[in-house]
Amino acid sequence: MGRTTDILCAGELLADFITAEFVRTLDEATLFRRVPGGSPANLCMNMARLGKNAMLAATVGNDDMGTVLKNYVARLGVDVTCVAQVDDPTTLILVTRSAAVSNFQPYRGADFMLSIRQFPYSRFDDLSLFHTTCFALSKNPARDVILQAAQKAQRAGVQLSIDTNYSEKIWPDRREAQRIVAEYCRLGALVKVSDVDFTRLYGDETPSPPNVLDHFLKMGAKEVCFTLGEHGCWVANEKEQHFIPSRPVEVKDTTGAGDAFLSGYLTARLDGKSLLERAIAGRRMAEIKLGHFGPLPDSVDCAAIYADLG
Repeated sequence: MGRTTDILCAGELLADFITAEFVRTLDEATLFRRVPGGSPANLCMNMARLGKNAMLAATVGNDDMGTVLKNYVARLGVDVTCVAQVDDPTTLILVTRSAAVSNFQPYRGADFMLSIRQFPYSRFDDLSLFHTTCFALSKNPARDVILQAAQKAQRAGVQLSIDTNYSEKIWPDRREAQRIVAEYCRLGALVKVSDVDFTRLYGDETPSPPNVLDHFLKMGAKEVCFTLGEHGCWVANEKEQHFIPSRPVEVKDTTGAGDAFLSGYLTARLDGKSLLERAIAGRRMAEIKLGHFGPLPDSVDCAAIYADLG
């Protein structure tokens, strides 16, 4: 796209404490592994691992955990000049390790204390992608700040992106969440949504791919990625749509697989790949993540996610 910063992710940087063993509920858990997390932070880290220039706007506590997280992200090559530390404690989430859909319990602190001063508006003309999540938009002041930044980015010709990772535990007011997602889509966003996310956000227990894709495109979304876990994924824009089946993979943990998919998809988009090729690259990156418990290696060869493109 000819811009020097590939992506700015706005939202949560937090500590995931994932159960060491596969469990169904947190009642069964006794041991946890600490993993740097938060969907925007995961996406930033994965893009950096793939060799892209990634910047994170987030807020952590002015505590030991906040410093650990900020340093970890920076070590991977993510630009953390927009990561602030405040007096609120760093947000943490307890997560069940799962081969399907994880259960989680959030303990929110600093993550939603974003300030408009954290956003580098002077650099928006050199930015390709601006990304956020439902988690990040779930609470003020972060919501208003991110929406304002997104509008400024869109006016600067930046492609917006959103992961609609909605959960009632994070955002109890579903109607409000639907309204904010629609507002973001009207700016021409690229939307990533899972079947679980769609059910949680709209109450549709059996979302059909044509309806899901059409729903977001009619709201103004430019592209839609609809992921179905082990059943594959759909991608669409106004001109074309494709289904990409999943492939057998030994699942060590599902946490962060959606972020991994999106990192592969967006990397391929930045590299000028077609809609179908983006989805295939996303699938490969998700497979790599599903095969790892905890963070991915510090670098991932971009050729690995393009191996299936021929």
